[in-house]
Amino acid sequence: MTIHPTAVVDASARIADGVAIGPWCIVGPGVILADGVTLVSHVVVQQDTSVGARTVIHPFAVIGGDPQHNGYRGEPVRLEIGADNVIREHATFNRGTPQGTGVTRVGSNGLFMTGAHVGHDCVVGDHVVMANNATLGGHARIGDKVFLGGLCAVHQNGRVGQGAIVGGLAAVTRDVIPYGSAWGNHASLHGLNLIGLKRKGYGKDAVRRLLAAYRDLFEGAGVFAERLSRVEAAYIDLPEIMEIVAFIRDGAKRPLCLPDAQ
Repeated sequence: MTIHPTAVVDASARIADGVAIGPWCIVGPGVILADGVTLVSHVVVQQDTSVGARTVIHPFAVIGGDPQHNGYRGEPVRLEIGADNVIREHATFNRGTPQGTGVTRVGSNGLFMTGAHVGHDCVVGDHVVMANNATLGGHARIGDKVFLGGLCAVHQNGRVGQGAIVGGLAAVTRDVIPYGSAWGNHASLHGLNLIGLKRKGYGKDAVRRLLAAYRDLFEGAGVFAERLSRVEAAYIDLPEIMEIVAFIRDGAKRPLCLPDAQ
């Protein structure tokens, strides 16, 4: 490991081989830095935080800060970050709360651009991109391979399903289905994340079927609950559509991001 002489590292921190801690960094009590982690400079890892292997954290990020919650009284809570993430300048990730799960969890292979914020008790999946100043309120749940555009905000307790994209400046006050494309203030659903599906290797025929199912669900005849049941029966062979159906049913009491016409 290499630790710059200006860095301050708490005696209780566990620092693995291959860690590089740059100038003016602060590593607090209960911090665990896995093999190959790099703190570039001026990084604060406040306390009770684990950072996965090969994650790189850039200057002025504050990781593992106290939850921004009026009820927090210093109880032991944690932040867990996976491997191979890039966390850019001024990003802030908060620990959990006793009122929630007690832990904030961030997956692996993510890119968190300048000023990105992950609030207390959030669960963030793998391969997530949060563009500049994208913000997650407390308890938000973000699926794998989600793209959150610059300056968008996901309301506390909000859910964004796997593979979805949220446009810049969007105010996400309702749940976004897996593979959905949502934007606007407040955000509304504008189809599927076609660019993301193509990048994942979906061919034209597969995309056509997914679009057909989407239209049947959101533009078909009858009330929404009836359309949901029909789509569930008609597209049982499409795992992506079954994931959307399960996502909607799991959040049955939560507001759902819908197309403007709904």
